[in-house]
Amino acid sequence: MDAVAIRAEGLGKRYRIGERERYLALRDTLVRWARAPLRALRGRTHENGSIWALKDVSFEVAEGEAVGIIGRNGAGKTTLLKILARITKPTEGHAEVRGRVGSLLEVGTGFHPELTGRENVFLSGAILGMSRREIQRRFDEIVEFAGVERFIDTPLKRYSTGMQTRLAFAVAAHLEPDILLVDEVLAVGDIEFQRKCLGKMQEVSEKGGRTVLFVSHQMNQIRRLCRRVLWLEAGGIVETGPTPHVTAAYERAMTSGNDPRNEHREFAPNAKARFLGWEITEPRGPEPHILTELAPTTIKFRVWAQADLGPCHHGIVLYDTEGRRVWGWATDRLPVPAGASTFVYRFPMLPLRPGFYSWLVTLFDETGRLDSWHVVPDLLIATDDHQHPRDEWSGILNLPATFEVVAARRAASDAQSR
Repeated sequence: MDAVAIRAEGLGKRYRIGERERYLALRDTLVRWARAPLRALRGRTHENGSIWALKDVSFEVAEGEAVGIIGRNGAGKTTLLKILARITKPTEGHAEVRGRVGSLLEVGTGFHPELTGRENVFLSGAILGMSRREIQRRFDEIVEFAGVERFIDTPLKRYSTGMQTRLAFAVAAHLEPDILLVDEVLAVGDIEFQRKCLGKMQEVSEKGGRTVLFVSHQMNQIRRLCRRVLWLEAGGIVETGPTPHVTAAYERAMTSGNDPRNEHREFAPNAKARFLGWEITEPRGPEPHILTELAPTTIKFRVWAQADLGPCHHGIVLYDTEGRRVWGWATDRLPVPAGASTFVYRFPMLPLRPGFYSWLVTLFDETGRLDSWHVVPDLLIATDDHQHPRDEWSGILNLPATFEVVAARRAASDAQSR
């Protein structure tokens, strides 16, 4: 039986809404104990205004195993990696991580902006417990992989986001950690660099015998790298198992009404209003959440209110699979009648690149938030693709266009005939 590299038992993480977690120095901790020892021992016990980013998460990962972590934005994937990387503490439960951990969770994590690229490489290696000689042995390989040779002695704050990402990944992958934690941050790199990173992670796992936990919205990347997948939604585990089985179930859930995320959705006992569902009514495709034509589009969101409400504020945002905001809109002083009603959006067309997208809809009144829903299931754009055939040259918009070459003589002749 393979040795266990990571074991999580009953992990839970609660955040207070509107409050950022503060990292305390030893001095702050001692002052807190001196002023209120019992309160410091108990910790926070309030539930009002809090949200569980993770709740009762348990799993094991064997040494040398590559495990994918999938789920929508806000599912708890990054929170889980931060707990495993010892960046944040769990509210409940515990995790055992056996071995040296290299992590790439956010751009520039563990780097100092005032230090040069060279200095940051040595700093990261020292944090991992490596000697200066070990770091020097891998230094040229790291710089070459990152492609920052010309800027290695430039302060990191002068680097572009892409350069920081390339250097951070090169450091995390080459300084021989026992466990490599990689978040969706690779999405900021170009397509070619993403392929290079996937190849390196595959090499680290299969040939180096190291453990990899990889968060991604790209199922093709998950299928290529990982043999097992952990599917998180609303802070809990929906399913875990072989990659082909779990990714197929996840993709079916994204386009069906039978979505397990609805089971985790919670409402206040006396909720005054809530969103109930959504559908595409024009053009009508094979499923109410799949758009198959570049044509005038009507989308409806069903709403229920306990009583007449107003004035209300309503907002809507559309995200792509990498969490980038594609479109957003809002309106104020909106009356919402009691009972069932429908918010109707009409678009000339939705010229988006084929793939999955997600809606966030919100409703507020003068007392605060009534409902905020990461809509399920996802929107699937399944229109004909009018993009460049190479991924690195395509974009977000999927606009059909005609093209012709007009000779100067023909253009002059056409002008005279008019």
